[in-house]
Amino acid sequence: MSFLLDHCTLKVYDAQLLENSNEFDCGNQDLNEFFSKDLIPYSFELLGKSYCFTLDKDPKVITCAFTIANDSIKTLHLPNSRKRKVILEIPREKHMRSYPAVLIGRLGVHKDFRIIEGEKQRTGDQLMDFIKSWFIDGNNKTGCRFIVVDAYNDERVIRYYTANGFIMLFSSEYQEKEYYNLDDSATLATRLMFFDLILLRA
Repeated sequence: MSFLLDHCTLKVYDAQLLENSNEFDCGNQDLNEFFSKDLIPYSFELLGKSYCFTLDKDPKVITCAFTIANDSIKTLHLPNSRKRKVILEIPREKHMRSYPAVLIGRLGVHKDFRIIEGEKQRTGDQLMDFIKSWFIDGNNKTGCRFIVVDAYNDERVIRYYTANGFIMLFSSEYQEKEYYNLDDSATLATRLMFFDLILLRA
């Protein structure tokens, strides 16, 4: 039994849905503001597309939402140890400088629906499994090897992505700052993480 698949419906998160829905609150002000104010202009500029699951018994309730966009992992300038981590499961003859990926730009679960009684998985884990399934489906219209995310540099958020199989693209904050030419004293608001979809290939 899956709460998302059995009791919710996937919809495009557009202006009409936003107008006819209750306020979405995932407990993170930045995410709440994006899904209430920024997702329409973001979509209009073709920077990403947002989706949400609404509750079947009350379609005005958004249980979770996410935004995805095209991206890639460019290995040319990665430290050798991290490059090897990315291409570990890729045959040598398929090695390239850039590998297709999808970026999860935003992801949030309504604070009232994070844990559903009787469910084996938290709603956030069900949502991540759903997103992964999209890009290994035979009907997927484009190649996509990785899912990447700039995860908030917060212990709870990092733990969520790690539990869902994501790993850090960089082994340390120092290495990530060096890659982005940031000063040692700079604070990283996010950490770049990735998941290799080939691990789900049957």
